[in-house]
Amino acid sequence: MAKPLALAQAQHPNPGNPPMTSLLRLPSLLSPSKPLLRRRLPVARLAASASRGQASLTAGAPAPAAAESRGGDREGQVTPRSVDFNAWYTDVIAAAELADYGPVRGTMVIRPYGYAIWEAIQDYLNVKFKETGHSNMYFPQFIPYSFIEKEASHVEGFSPELALVTVGGGKELEEKLVVRPTSETIVNHMFTKWIQSYRDLPLMINQWANVTRWEMRTKPFIRTLEFLWQEGHTAHATLEEAEKEAMQMIDVYTKFAYEQAAIPVIPGRKSRVETFAGANQTYTIEAMMGDRKALQAGTSHNLGQNFSRAFGTQFMDENGQIEHVWQTSWAISTRFIGGIIMTHGDDAGLMLPPRIAPIQVVIVPIWKKGDEKAAVIESVDSVQKTLKEAGIRVKVDDSELRTPGWKFNHYEMKGIPVRIEIGPRDVTNKSVVVSRRDVPGKQGKEFGVSMEPSILVKHIKGHLEDIQASLLQKAITFRDSNIVDVSSYRELKEAIAEGKWARGPWSASDDDELKVKEETSATIRCFPFEQPEGTKKCFMTGNPAEEVAIFAKSY
Repeated sequence: MAKPLALAQAQHPNPGNPPMTSLLRLPSLLSPSKPLLRRRLPVARLAASASRGQASLTAGAPAPAAAESRGGDREGQVTPRSVDFNAWYTDVIAAAELADYGPVRGTMVIRPYGYAIWEAIQDYLNVKFKETGHSNMYFPQFIPYSFIEKEASHVEGFSPELALVTVGGGKELEEKLVVRPTSETIVNHMFTKWIQSYRDLPLMINQWANVTRWEMRTKPFIRTLEFLWQEGHTAHATLEEAEKEAMQMIDVYTKFAYEQAAIPVIPGRKSRVETFAGANQTYTIEAMMGDRKALQAGTSHNLGQNFSRAFGTQFMDENGQIEHVWQTSWAISTRFIGGIIMTHGDDAGLMLPPRIAPIQVVIVPIWKKGDEKAAVIESVDSVQKTLKEAGIRVKVDDSELRTPGWKFNHYEMKGIPVRIEIGPRDVTNKSVVVSRRDVPGKQGKEFGVSMEPSILVKHIKGHLEDIQASLLQKAITFRDSNIVDVSSYRELKEAIAEGKWARGPWSASDDDELKVKEETSATIRCFPFEQPEGTKKCFMTGNPAEEVAIFAKSY
């Protein structure tokens, strides 16, 4: 049985240090009383103290000089990805001002820029959900514990992660309450009230909400005690309709990943071992991160009649027969933000695909003499207006508190796809300087781009589309070059030991699957929907196999 909320925290192992083993070099991240990163430290360097198993945050070089230039003043730096991927990841979250740690161990405060990315995800998916016939609503976050117990596999799967409330209003509660880990149980309780006849079907809803799962090993965005998500729930008259719905929603997620986030996920079916607790089938989109680990980026479940039988969710069909409804649930969460960071980011920081970037273009005005300022700002305002009217999300940073060089690095860190510079010479020439975030250095910098509205808008929109396509293609190339086809268990072990994904024919047992996990730390990520033709032989048993499976280490 899961511990009550207060007890679960108080009895956490090693109470002196939060359970974020991937972040042990980041003391200011791990202490609830300290911010993730004090933004005005010149250089954040993460130094581990091996003797105490803790870490210390040390300041590096002094603040940049005030001289105006187009140079490379750098306020903060991140650990190189190739040196320590986990440190790089948390450095980027801090320096790009995406999130900070909450006062309760394992919680996360999503800062405005991080939340703006989540809003971009919401904006796209909300349209798709409504186009496919779903309506938004909201369910309470407190669920009677008896609801969780009604579906046996569900309570078994979630019990270790439950947070329970036992006291309310100063009194012991008659029945303990679960803080929402997912909503299948309370949804079914309400569906039972709302569904009486086939005329009430299909019933298709979605909610944007927070959920709580008492994770023991946390990582910002990827796994936290509380996170944000959307969860869709539907009820249907037939198994075929439920299956069609589950597949439709995993297709929505797949298109979002490819077309908006530029992440080339692999859609497929989970194994029995990896299937959601209470589902007949789980479909998934699996993404390869920059360290070649897999991220389960979204799931869609065909729940069959498991929950409807547990809750008595029935309807009268057209023939007057009483039947249990067939159901689905599907979700995507703020962990997708972590996936965007780890797929596209580099040593300069975050790199956002333009279609989901809160800011697509940042304009940095540059002047040295006071009498140059007015003309530069006038041109900046004109360019900003032109781009906004063209539907481009644009920001102007005309602050005089920081140098242009500092601003360049700051907005590179935040992953803004395009930067425009306008100085006195550009004003005279009626042109701008354009830099692409995905092409570093001089190679990505273009001088003399005309300010004429039609030319500038076409140029910037072209860059944004090129960046979107380039990020996707780069991720596809990286993914495909790190998937190894295997025909024996020995080859799988070798591929996993090299940090790659292994793909091979599989028809072995659940016990064999668990053996692979125990011996290699890799799991079946999915049986891809796209399957090779021809006869296949299971690399584990030598028996005939109808499908290939992908194995990988994962988050």
